[in-house]
Amino acid sequence: MIIHKLKVYPSKVKLSKKKQLAWKLAELASDNAKLNKDSVEMVINRIIDNASVAIASLNRKAVITSREMAIKHPRKNGATIFGINSNQRFDCEWAAWSNGTAVRELDFHDTFLAADYSHPGDNIPALIAVAQQKKISGLNLIKGIITAYEVQVNLVKGICLHKHKVDHIAHLGPSVAAGLGTLLGLKTETIYQAIQQALHTTISTRQSRKGEISSWKAFAPAHAGKLGIEAVDRAMRGEGAPSPIYEGEDSVVARILDGKKAVYKIPLPKKKEEKKAILETYTKEYSAEYQAQALIDLAKKLNRRIKNLNDVKKIDIHTSHHTHNVIGTGANDPQKMDPNASRETLDHSIMYIFAVALEDANWHHVKSYSKSRARRKSTLKIWRSIKTHEDKKWTNRYHDPNPKNKAFGAKVIVTLKNNKKIIEEQGVADAHPYGSRPFKRSNYINKFLTLTKGVITKKESDRFLKDVQNLKKLKSNQLNKLNIVINKKDIKKNNKLGIF
Repeated sequence: MIIHKLKVYPSKVKLSKKKQLAWKLAELASDNAKLNKDSVEMVINRIIDNASVAIASLNRKAVITSREMAIKHPRKNGATIFGINSNQRFDCEWAAWSNGTAVRELDFHDTFLAADYSHPGDNIPALIAVAQQKKISGLNLIKGIITAYEVQVNLVKGICLHKHKVDHIAHLGPSVAAGLGTLLGLKTETIYQAIQQALHTTISTRQSRKGEISSWKAFAPAHAGKLGIEAVDRAMRGEGAPSPIYEGEDSVVARILDGKKAVYKIPLPKKKEEKKAILETYTKEYSAEYQAQALIDLAKKLNRRIKNLNDVKKIDIHTSHHTHNVIGTGANDPQKMDPNASRETLDHSIMYIFAVALEDANWHHVKSYSKSRARRKSTLKIWRSIKTHEDKKWTNRYHDPNPKNKAFGAKVIVTLKNNKKIIEEQGVADAHPYGSRPFKRSNYINKFLTLTKGVITKKESDRFLKDVQNLKKLKSNQLNKLNIVINKKDIKKNNKLGIF
């Protein structure tokens, strides 16, 4: 790996294109490096993972809306939409919009946390849609996805967006553009322009994850994927972009992030070096914010240690700055303590999540968020007894550059009414690559079978799992096999009409 130093230059200094971060990312995308075997297998795992959560969310409101918008844009030989017959095709950017929303809706797919947050699986719907429309082979799709992960993971390691309340999709636009550059075999110059355009158009604030969190949280990455596709289309037609988008005097860094004195360090693979960043990412065993994963496991263990939950007086969670300030009491967000809050908000309340997991010794992607579950008196009592605290030990572990030392957990102190204390701590989720039972192919398949049971037929389930695991051998006209079809009568509709 090399470290690219990113800083701002005044307009009078004409920064060489080849010294710009966007160019370095474009070079990474066009270098045609040897594929890492483990990275290839992980791509297949993540396509299975995305399909699991997408199918499980097909009849949720945001997904219905995105699908009905997308099906108004049919295209012969276009891309497929989850749930819809694969013989029906649609404009790839709209298929990416619909499928991306379905993947993101349950907040249940993969994650990578470092200087910033990310869900790198959000890259996959856009790349599959373009690959289907442009008749790309399964192997080239794999190459594109590996590039997209490499770009997003390394941007997330080097550049913090949330510090400035910028949503993390600002790293997603460039990674989609880079991945598409690899997938389509574009020249470095074209990819460079597309990455800059994609970044320029995907800057938005984190209000989408604050207060009353709406369905836009699901739409946001799908929108970034759609904009990334459009940026690549323009660049392929010879259009340029604001340059240098990262280093300029009025650039994203200068005016939105750390300012004109900023210095960021972004790790990047050397030329022709195998891309393995996807192996540093991790999926979710539970449908909840990733920083809650280890705490759900902790709550389940504490359930076995506490004989009577009525004896709980208070619960203190000592954790990282991120967890405390984003999903903990440090957010100072009353919505996170409100039993009438939206599912999206409860998903970002560690107090709620911990209380339910402690009571149930389990977590379910639907039942754990139901209104009746959130309003249960015993849950409210535990929920309101929980307080989070920043602990520098956990903050340091959160930011540790060594993947084996990096942690997203906490120490939990449960104080009983007799003042006896029960203490547990855990660094990473059990399903994390360095956890007690890391997710393997069989776990991804089991997650798929669990989430799609009763939604798709066994025949369709078996067919998809066979085809996706044969992805390396799928030819250019066979990527429709990555779609999953359900019975037409089981596809819900929204009676409200829009413009399309």
